[in-house]
Order: sequence, then structure tokens, then C-alpha cells
Amino acid sequence: MKKYSKNQLQRYPIYLKYLRQLKEQGHTSVSSPLIAKELGYSEEQIRKDLQLVSNEAGRPKKGRNIDKLIETLENFLGYSSQANALLIGVGHLGNALMNYPFFEEMGIKIVAGFDSDKEKIGSLVNEKPILAMEELSRSIKEYKANIIILTVPANVAQNVTDFAVKAGARAIWNFAPIHVNVPGDVVIEDVNMASSLAVLWHRYLNLKNID
Repeated sequence: MKKYSKNQLQRYPIYLKYLRQLKEQGHTSVSSPLIAKELGYSEEQIRKDLQLVSNEAGRPKKGRNIDKLIETLENFLGYSSQANALLIGVGHLGNALMNYPFFEEMGIKIVAGFDSDKEKIGSLVNEKPILAMEELSRSIKEYKANIIILTVPANVAQNVTDFAVKAGARAIWNFAPIHVNVPGDVVIEDVNMASSLAVLWHRYLNLKNID
């Protein structure tokens, strides 16, 4: 089985977004040097990344067929299939994610939200029901939704995670501003805005120094 680093996995959606833009502009092929120039990666890095997911070799001076490469990346990333997900914590961020229109293009569909606020329970967000936490276990089974999107405050994130795992969650997409622990058979991915901002800030400072 091929192994992929976290950095590689994070780059594939970026490649896919760029390839879709090229296709919309009427391009039919793309080369590693072009991708490197536009996205700021090295040519060698891009060649290695694409060779890991594609059985089609790049053609000298012609590059790769964009349609085939888009299809390959969509299949690899799971965009061609679809999994249901449940969101816990319908505050400002949770509400925004439930209204985000492009998740289904990425192979994930939020089917319901959960909250402890009684005033929110029974309401709809983007035509999706907001349910009580007590209904999580039933909903995981009913919707066949083992993916949990966590958008709760840091001080309750671990307790909510423990509750979700006991209810049947197998994957946690964690937007809470704290790392949470899960058993070895549960997948977790932390969305770290501070890390992303640190990269942006570092690159911005370097740009100012160049100017």
C-alpha cells in the first residue's frame, strides 16, 4: 500500500482546484513546470506527488491530460463518492459550515447538526435539522454518518469527542481550538487556523523585507 505524507495529502486538493481552473479556461493539458510556477512548489515535488496517484506518465513537452488528471485526483480524494457527516456545535462557525455550498463537491454531506442549546434544537439550518445531543447515537446509525465535524468551545471539546466516539463516530474533523484525544481506531484531523496564519504571516513578513 502506498504511503502519503500529510503535506502531500494537503497539496492534492490544491492541485485539483488549479486544474479545474485551467479546464474552465479551455486548457487540455498541463505540465509540472507550469503547476510549479503557478503554485510555488518545486517541479520535482509535483512530479513525485502526481506519480503516486496517477498511472499515466507525463508526456515530454506536452504534460498530462487535464481531464484524466482531474478524474484521478477526484477518485483519490474521494470526491467521486459521498459520505454523510454530522456537525456538533451550531454556533457561528458551525452555522457557516452547515451553509457552505461546496462540501458535497468534496464528497461529504452534512445531514444534521447537534447542540445543547434548547432554543436551537428543533430548528433548521440550510434545511438540515438541529437535534439534541441525546439523539447522536441514533442519528449516526440512521444516517450512516460516522464522520463528526466538531465546532464546539475548547473547554467542552474533549467531553463532546468522548461522547461522540461512544455513540459510534469513527472520524473527527476538529475545528475546536484545542487538540482532542481519540482511540487508535478513530481518525482525527485538527483544523489549525493558527498554523495557517503563521505560514501566511511568515511569508508576508518576508515579502515586506524584499520590498
